[in-house]
Amino acid sequence: MEVSGGTMVNVLCCMCGIPIAPNASNSCPSCLASKSDVTKGISTEATLHQCRGCQRWHIDAGKWMACDLESRELMTICLKNVNGLNKSGVNGEATRLVDAGWIWTEPHSMRLKIRLTVQKEVQSGTILQQSFVVVFVVRNQQCIECQAEFRQGSWKSLVQVRQRVGHKRTFLYLEQLILKHGAHRGTLSIETFRDGMDFYFPDKGKAARFITFLENVVPIKTKSSKKLIGTDDKSNITNYKYTNLVEICPLCKEDLLYLPAKTARNMGNISRLVLVKNITSLIHLIDPLSGQTAQMSAEAYWRDPIRPVITAARSRFVRYIVLGKDPVIVERNVSKKSATRRNKAKLAALTVAKEDDLGINDVQIEERSHVGYLMKSGDTAVGYDLTDVQFVDDEAEEARAAGKFPDVIILRKLYGGVATNEVDAAKQRMFKLQRLDADKVEAEKSKKAQKDQENDDMDEEDFLREVEADKEMRLNMNLYKTEVAMKKEEEGGKNNNDNDDDDQQVRLDELLDGLVLDDGPDKDMGEVELNEDLPWGGIDTFGMMEEGEKAAKDGIAYTGREDARNVKDKESAMPVSTFGQQFMDKKFTFK
Repeated sequence: MEVSGGTMVNVLCCMCGIPIAPNASNSCPSCLASKSDVTKGISTEATLHQCRGCQRWHIDAGKWMACDLESRELMTICLKNVNGLNKSGVNGEATRLVDAGWIWTEPHSMRLKIRLTVQKEVQSGTILQQSFVVVFVVRNQQCIECQAEFRQGSWKSLVQVRQRVGHKRTFLYLEQLILKHGAHRGTLSIETFRDGMDFYFPDKGKAARFITFLENVVPIKTKSSKKLIGTDDKSNITNYKYTNLVEICPLCKEDLLYLPAKTARNMGNISRLVLVKNITSLIHLIDPLSGQTAQMSAEAYWRDPIRPVITAARSRFVRYIVLGKDPVIVERNVSKKSATRRNKAKLAALTVAKEDDLGINDVQIEERSHVGYLMKSGDTAVGYDLTDVQFVDDEAEEARAAGKFPDVIILRKLYGGVATNEVDAAKQRMFKLQRLDADKVEAEKSKKAQKDQENDDMDEEDFLREVEADKEMRLNMNLYKTEVAMKKEEEGGKNNNDNDDDDQQVRLDELLDGLVLDDGPDKDMGEVELNEDLPWGGIDTFGMMEEGEKAAKDGIAYTGREDARNVKDKESAMPVSTFGQQFMDKKFTFK
């Protein structure tokens, strides 16, 4: 006996009367959507807290995060503050987020709007989708770090960086390394002195990370101490303040050293008269006459400190004019560690004369130089005149009197208006540097403070001249274009480098855009001039980015100013055929 397959019996919708498949509500999907609210239980208003000082946004439990408006990170913070978005219904139906986008708001309204689209299965086989707008009210609240800045004695750990020298060029270079790597992040305040800087940190861990950074960039030795502030005997809790003294090696770039005989032998039998080539975590030395190089570790230096016979300072520099250049063939000495092929190629015999002696006498000096490959006739260089120097070291003075030292040691080549002694040479420089926002401790009205300011300006100019002549140093720094470089770039000018061998000159492709240094350090919030066309009370948080550009960059939908007026606060629910690929994944979250 065969049983024929039955056909499904349709019923009429209780509202519109169209035939539908039987369901629990006896309603078609359209009528079900008209009387259902998928967004029920989801909040449409929320509050966000932003720190007015550092512009960071509060996440939870005292955590703050820096993010731009219209960014993916800020969208994540907003979604976490929407109540009921990830909760399941009574029957276990989960409301799932399928789309989120930004809506334009008035710049000074202190409001954020996002348009959310959610889906929910209201009955077996019927999926409804609905879009609605959530408004976030932005409130100002100080973060923990900004609160600590306005309290006296709020720091927990202090790092005192000192160098016992008569100039600040080392700290100017260290300042650029700190800015490039962002090592100053987390500091409460920074204070500067003539011989160093103080960094205040809110906890011991951030200070330890900063000291580790210093160990990787300069030779240092540290000394730590702590002071008991308070104690709680019942809970066994003590409060300490930590102080860390960091002393930087007093040797600086272009210092002239006379090594002990034993130290010179241990460094590959290098010449005892050497120059400090540069300073990293190691002390790099070079023989100016042969090009041989050597390195000295921080431990080796502090074990047996070496005092320079000539300290690099403007008062010790002598300007020379290059009259000629001849190549040098270096004979191999088996008892010495040979110079590299690259350093051999840089050697040249230069014929120079003092700039002050031109037109007075015909004294010419011929000496080898490790920077001779950069020179050509007519160039200006600076160096040490060893004929009129009285060395403090007795062995060095005996060697100089015996004629074992050269008459001249050329240090570097001068570029731009500095070489021609132009009055506005500093204004013609193609690059400028960013500076840390630090507080000066000394009084500005005293005569000593005025003299210190003059010395600081002189040290900064000397440091910029070193940067101009050292490509390796510029690799560790961020150099920004000045108006001179921008005009040169607009004119389509190429790098003015007549000497193809000169690889140390500053080039346009090394410089970065987008730094404005004309207004000095950052102003306080009370001194900022507000612009009503800018968001958040007139503070420009977008920078140079156009409206909606950040959202498009992060792949987030954005409703512009004109279309925002037509957006409804809540749209009617509409049935959809099926969940999307991402919607079926129960682990899917908006990213």
